[in-house]
Amino acid sequence: MPDTILGLPLHPLIVHATVVIVPSAAIAVLLAALWPRFRAWAGWGPLVLSLASVALAPLSTSTGEGLEKIVGDSELVERHAELGDQLLFWVIPLAVLAAAGYWFDTFRGGRQTGRALNTVLTILSVAAALGVLVMVVLIGHSGAEAVWSDAAASGTIASTHLLG
Repeated sequence: MPDTILGLPLHPLIVHATVVIVPSAAIAVLLAALWPRFRAWAGWGPLVLSLASVALAPLSTSTGEGLEKIVGDSELVERHAELGDQLLFWVIPLAVLAAAGYWFDTFRGGRQTGRALNTVLTILSVAAALGVLVMVVLIGHSGAEAVWSDAAASGTIASTHLLG
């Protein structure tokens, strides 16, 4: 995968999709788990968003590794990379739970059977969604610190050297 597109680092471009779709997936799964009316309205939407999140997480980290080669290694960049590597371990369970929730809701036919399973799916879905949201905030904050910490210290924008 190229590190740049039209001279711009690819990582910030991919990350824009990631910071929209991943939290949207988490919120959709959360709402579907807790709100039957939303679940009926959204249908397979939370599942599709969570599967897109599974695709975007490794794309974000791989383009981040390319950007890391350009900007150099620092403690802040390393922290951001470590957190970014953990996102996949949150979005995969989110997608699995979204699939299980969709399957359970679609194929049980609205019957009241399986209340215990439904409760477990709801609790796990809420936990996974909240975990994803926390990770996105932590990753985004650490990335912002890595980019803007030099700007605060020197009065310039740290990323200007990326664009040449």
